[in-house]
Amino acid sequence: MSTARVLMSGAAILTVLSLTATAVNDTWPQFRGPNAGVAADDPVLPDKWSDTENVIWKAPIPGMGWSSPVVWGDHVLLTSAVSAGKEAAPVKGLYDPGDDFGKTKAAADHRWVVYDLDFDTGKIRWARELQIGAPPILRHLKNSFASETPVTDGERVYAYFGSIGLLTALDLEGNPLWKRELGAYNGPQEFAPAASPILHDGRIYVVSDNTKDSFLASFDAKTGREIWRVQRDEVENWATPAIWRNDRRTEIVTNGRRKVRSYDLDGKVLWELTGMTGNVVPTPFSGHGLLYISSGYPGAPVRPVYAVRPGASGDISLKPGETRNEHVVWFQPTLGTYQTSALVLGDYYYTLLDRGFLLCHDARTGRQMYGRHRISPEAGAFTASPWAYNGKVFVLSEDGDTFVIQAGPEFKLLGKNSLNEMSLATPAVARGSLFLRTQSALYRIGTKAGR
Repeated sequence: MSTARVLMSGAAILTVLSLTATAVNDTWPQFRGPNAGVAADDPVLPDKWSDTENVIWKAPIPGMGWSSPVVWGDHVLLTSAVSAGKEAAPVKGLYDPGDDFGKTKAAADHRWVVYDLDFDTGKIRWARELQIGAPPILRHLKNSFASETPVTDGERVYAYFGSIGLLTALDLEGNPLWKRELGAYNGPQEFAPAASPILHDGRIYVVSDNTKDSFLASFDAKTGREIWRVQRDEVENWATPAIWRNDRRTEIVTNGRRKVRSYDLDGKVLWELTGMTGNVVPTPFSGHGLLYISSGYPGAPVRPVYAVRPGASGDISLKPGETRNEHVVWFQPTLGTYQTSALVLGDYYYTLLDRGFLLCHDARTGRQMYGRHRISPEAGAFTASPWAYNGKVFVLSEDGDTFVIQAGPEFKLLGKNSLNEMSLATPAVARGSLFLRTQSALYRIGTKAGR
C-alpha cells in the first residue's frame, strides 16, 4: 500500500468507498440485477421514503406492465402494454382465480411499448411502439401483457413480450435493430407468460413453456440470428432462467414444473432434477458456490428448496426419504415460495413467503436460523422479490409498502416505507438510487447525498 493511501484521512477513505460502491452499482441490466437482488453497499442508498419523502422523481407510465426497470448509465428502461380501452383492474392477494380472474380477455387493442426514461429527470426520452393489435392470448388478472423484464448490455436493449411472441433489440436511441417472431403461446391455465430473457456472452436466451411448442432458444445479440433451439417437455412456466458461472463451467439453468434442467451453452442437457410444484415462478440463482432452486405452489405437500453443487450430470433427483445426495447439498421440503425468489445476503438465505412471512436459513447448510416471522399484520400479500444493501433486507408488499429488515440471524423490523399504490414489480438499484414501479408510475428514490 502506498504512503499516500496510508495517510488518507477517515473522511477520504469513506469518500473512496462511496465512489467504489457507486461504480459497482452503475448498472442494473436485468431482472434482479447482476447479483440476484443484492446491490453493493453504498452509504447514499435510501432506507426511508414515502410518496413524497426522498422522491427524486415520479414518472407516470402509460398502460399496464409488471416488468422491472433496468438501468444503464443515464438510461432507465422498462416496458408496458397500453390498452386503447378500460381493462379490468388487478386484484391484490393470493386466491384461486377461477375462470373469472384466471382467464381474462383484453377489452381492447393494445400497444406494446419500450420506454427509456432520463436518469436525472424521469422524463421519457423515447417510447418505441413495437406492435399494435388485440392480444392473442388470455391472462391472469394480476398478470400483464408486459411482465417480462428487458435486458441490456449498454449498446442495445432486448425486450421480449411473450404475450405476442416478440423478441426485439433496440439501440439506446430507440431505433429498432432486429426482431424475431417466436409465437404467442399460453399454458393450460391461460395465465399468460412472464419469464424474462437473459443475456450472456453475446447471446440472448429465451424460455417459453406452453401447451403447443415449449422451447429454450439462443439468439445472437447483435443480429438476432437463432443459434440453437431445444424442445422442452413442459407446459407452463413463469421462471426466468439463470446463468450459473461456477468453478467447473457455465450453465443455463431453467426451473420447470416437470423438471429443473441445466444446459451447456450449446443447449445440451447437463443434469435434471424432479420434484417441483405445479406452478413454477422463482428464478434460480447462485451463491457460496451453490445453485438455489425452489418452487412453492400453495397447498402442495412439498414446496422444495434445493441447494446444488457444481459438476452434476444426469438425473440428480432425491430418492424417497433422502434429504441430500452427491450433488444436492441440502433440501428443505416446505421452504419454497410461490411467486417471490429468495435472497442470499452474506451467510444467510432469506425466504419471503407470499402471505407475508420471512424466514432465515444458513445458506451453506440449510440450517434454520429463524422460522416464520410475520413481517407486519398490515401486509397480506407479496409478489415482488426481496432485495438488499447496506446490511438490510427490503421486501415490497402488493400494497406498495416496503418493509426494512435488519440482515442477520435474528429477525428485526426496522421500518416501513409506503407509496400507497399496488406494486408487483421487483425494484432496481443503480447509481445510488432505488427504482420502484407501481401500477401507474415509476419512482426514483434517493437521498440528498445520492442526487
